[in-house]
Amino acid sequence: MHEQVKKLSPRHAVVDRSACVACGTCEDACPRNAIAVYQGMFANVQEELCVGCGICAKECPASIIKVEVRA
Repeated sequence: MHEQVKKLSPRHAVVDRSACVACGTCEDACPRNAIAVYQGMFANVQEELCVGCGICAKECPASIIKVEVRA
């Protein structure tokens, strides 16, 4: 049997946690449910679900999300 390996997209969202106001706008905007507010403190991106579409970055009222190329 072969295990299916999921390939990550070449881009992903990165949150500046120190500046995040945990408003949840990004969480609501993400079509892949790849971002969620963690314990009311900051947004957290689930790397394996994020495809780097940039919708969360565009919708973020604090402008603290960037889409970057994966290292």
